[in-house]
Amino acid sequence: MIDVAGWAPETRETTEVIGAAPAAALAGVLDIGPPGEELPPLWQWLYFLERPAQHELGADGHPREGRFLPPIPDRRRMFAGGRFRIAEPLRVGDTVTRRDELASTAVKNGRSGEMLFVTVRHTFLRDGTEIAVEEQDLVYRSGDPADRPAGRPEAPAGPPPEPPAVDAPWTLPMTADPVLLFRFSALTYNAHRIHYDEEYATGVEGHAGLVVHGPLLAILCLELPRRADVRVRELSFRARRPVFAGRPFTAAGAPDGTLSIEAPGGVTAMTATFA
Repeated sequence: MIDVAGWAPETRETTEVIGAAPAAALAGVLDIGPPGEELPPLWQWLYFLERPAQHELGADGHPREGRFLPPIPDRRRMFAGGRFRIAEPLRVGDTVTRRDELASTAVKNGRSGEMLFVTVRHTFLRDGTEIAVEEQDLVYRSGDPADRPAGRPEAPAGPPPEPPAVDAPWTLPMTADPVLLFRFSALTYNAHRIHYDEEYATGVEGHAGLVVHGPLLAILCLELPRRADVRVRELSFRARRPVFAGRPFTAAGAPDGTLSIEAPGGVTAMTATFA
């Protein structure tokens, strides 16, 4: 049974100068030009990175310990979604302080057993003034992944799936190959093996292939209003199903504030709203 009674990590603050290089690097991964002085929403994920020593990593590539990692055995982590409210954008050259705190925890029962939902809040400050607030929702399951059925899932029969047919004012068709996933993992210092180690992703975690990062999907959703020159002040997003490398998907959206990631077979992998 998951028990986090008494777990109350202290608030932490980190200060960093927002450099141009990480944003330019992500722009290259997305095959677009650098964004300029203002960081697009969610591109703050390229900054304030934790860089643990190699011996601090667990078998899945994630750190075994950390301020906001819950004290439960054999954690398995999933990115569930989040929210972002922007009063003023982060800008290249800014000195920004990020204040990190545990916002909430909740234990729920799902099809795979007990899950711990953890929300971490990041408040961004410039010259002591709050300019943005982000909340990340993470899900942890307790249990040894080796207990899951081993063996690579069988590949679907027939030709590769066609890109999903999407009827929306804004669309961005994509196929994330292993190189793209590797580069995004490098930019965000994410060593989770489901994004680059196919044998681990399929044989240990039980996925159908390399998993496309949830944060990457959220950034692609926000590319739609950005490319339409629509300024986003607030957004919320929820990951619903995994998307796998080599399989086409489409970011879809509309000026009314709805966004989604659509995968083959009528599967909606992520939903989002913005204002």
